[in-house]
Amino acid sequence: MAHQTLLVTVSGHDRPGVTRALFAAMAGFPVTVLDVEQLVVRGHLILTVLVGFDDGPGLPQELRTAVRQAAAALDMDVATVVGAEEDADRRRNRVHVTILGAPLRPAAVAALAQEVAARGGNIDRIRRIASYPVTAIVFEGSGADVQDLRRALTSAAAAHEVDVAVQEAGLDRRGQHLVVMDVDSTLIQDEVIDLLADAAGAVTQVARITERAMAGELDFAASLVERVALLRGLDARAIDDVRDRITLTPGARTLCRTLNNLGYRVCLVSGGFIEVIGPLASELGVSGVRANSLEIVDGTLTGRVLGPIIDRAGKRAALQDFAAEFGIPMRRTIAIGDGANDIDMLQAAGLGVAFNAKAPARKAADTSVSVPYLDSVLYLLGITREDIEGADARDGLITPAPPVGDHRGE
Repeated sequence: MAHQTLLVTVSGHDRPGVTRALFAAMAGFPVTVLDVEQLVVRGHLILTVLVGFDDGPGLPQELRTAVRQAAAALDMDVATVVGAEEDADRRRNRVHVTILGAPLRPAAVAALAQEVAARGGNIDRIRRIASYPVTAIVFEGSGADVQDLRRALTSAAAAHEVDVAVQEAGLDRRGQHLVVMDVDSTLIQDEVIDLLADAAGAVTQVARITERAMAGELDFAASLVERVALLRGLDARAIDDVRDRITLTPGARTLCRTLNNLGYRVCLVSGGFIEVIGPLASELGVSGVRANSLEIVDGTLTGRVLGPIIDRAGKRAALQDFAAEFGIPMRRTIAIGDGANDIDMLQAAGLGVAFNAKAPARKAADTSVSVPYLDSVLYLLGITREDIEGADARDGLITPAPPVGDHRGE
């Protein structure tokens, strides 16, 4: 006796009892449930069930009739296909493609889907994971090479002004991760050296040195030494004033709070100064911080930096050291940064995220986020807006969802 399958798809207005009615209609037949998926979008339900059975006289037709009668009683549409089999490609080369748009337009989705298809990939499922502050959707697909797909989709995403991340599906998307963030112009909207220069009356001189560094005339360490020298004689109490002037990037608190709630390790690594960002790190509950240290003697800045300078290589080393300290494989590390000083760190991480970054950092990273909300990075990790709000509700922090286009992230 041959083994058969029947694929049943029911669709229509959602209401209580649809799932029960469909499975009750099949309960009188000698079938086994092989696969099932249900989705409700804006009150419209799609329920798909794959059942298997040993073929017998009249069984497929009687089963299809029973299913159609159940759907008709609910005023729903139904389609049935005998002999539907699972595609073997769905079990290999499984990928998740996360797309962020503000706004997300149909042309962008069409272009990215085209690139997936052109590389032999199939989109098995599409789901929305966030509606604000950006619209985020995930293609759950199979059959395409991750690296090949990442290159193609990065180009298509740039053309359509959306952000995209391509990652292998599997266990590494679960479990504990390490997230290491740059500080200046990433976690915060400011450049700490500029705030200190303003307090010291050396804004113009510091800006000139920064321009030379950006032009390639000075490396980061040399430029930092020259800029800090201009702070000589500054009263150390100015550090408190600078700390009070810092502005967190929208979504920074939400990002850190959510990752901490999930048991992730969050660390900060900065070419700035521990005297300024140390208290902020404590406030955000991060697991570790590495930054430069200003020499202070008798309550006054000497114009010197203490210890090894945290430069481009230093940031990469910090990422590796934190991973070793917390026993987290490098493939489960995420680095977030915006500048040339972050490139080595972005390349070393399992997932390098360029946040509103300059071109060299975007080129080095695995994905880019171009919206000004730092908590959008959560969606790249498969964390949904509902997950975030659920955790906040448990902590008594939830607020009503804002209207589309508004962002109340912290």
